[in-house]
Parts: sequence; C-alpha cells; structure tokens
Amino acid sequence: MKTKTILLASLLSLSLFVLTSSKPVQDTTTFVGTFDGHEDYGYNFIEVSEEGDEYTMTLQNIDESLLKTFDLNSDKLIGTKFSVTYSTTTEVEKDEDGYEDEIEIYTIVSLKKL
Repeated sequence: MKTKTILLASLLSLSLFVLTSSKPVQDTTTFVGTFDGHEDYGYNFIEVSEEGDEYTMTLQNIDESLLKTFDLNSDKLIGTKFSVTYSTTTEVEKDEDGYEDEIEIYTIVSLKKL
C-alpha cells in the first residue's frame, strides 16, 4: 500500500511538472495562395475566396530558415503557388494620442511549393 501511495504521488508530481513547464501550443492557420511579392510591410499572397473573389493576404514576418529555401525577398518566386502556414501574435501599440491598439502580427512558419 505504501509503495502505491509513493508511486501515485510521484506520478502526480511529474504530471504537474510537465503541465507547468511545457510551452503553450501556438495556433497556426494554413491557406493556399499565389506569391505576389515582398514590400516593406510584409509578404503578399493572392487568395481566392469561396465566392471566387481575389484578395491579398499580407504576412509581416517569416521564419528566417524558410528564406534560405524560398527567397521571398526577390522577385523570382512571384506567381508561384504555395501552401502557407502562419502563426498569429497580438501586440499592443500606443498611438500618438496615447490610446492602445491591438495589432495582429502574422509570421510564416511553413511554406510548401505547389
């Protein structure tokens, strides 16, 4: 009985350690789009809505390791279709009047050429 109690206490301690020390899972979103170039404010991809309308999705950042495989800073890949996975973070900025504004920042975390 004492052995079971010690084992159970050890498992509970281990579970608590794993739950409190693991990093939070970051949500990602994936879409298919055609690369439309890089501007100072981000990387542009053209998507088509379910209704057939085109719109531009701009992602502000890219994981640096992806730029070694896909040079999105040049014009060579414009017109290339990709499966793009990105993460979203929210930053709070103050405007010139001191009001806080939440801004979503999109970071490309995975690219697959289609």
